[in-house]
Amino acid sequence: MVAQYSLTQQAGIVVEEAASPPMCDSCHRIMEPGDYGTEFMCPNCGKVLIRRCKRCRQQAVEYACPNCGFRGP
Repeated sequence: MVAQYSLTQQAGIVVEEAASPPMCDSCHRIMEPGDYGTEFMCPNCGKVLIRRCKRCRQQAVEYACPNCGFRGP
């Protein structure tokens, strides 16, 4: 997979920053476009964005919030 880049412009200078692709928090695989995954804030603390791929959602693979330790299917 090719890395994606975002451009930031400050005072006429263009800086390239590498953007990391979204990864499933359950299986840690890269979530491809059109994967029908989901993103939601942690249901317990609401401070962390949880990402899950289609396969992990369908198989109810457990995930854990890195902030509060909440575990969900």
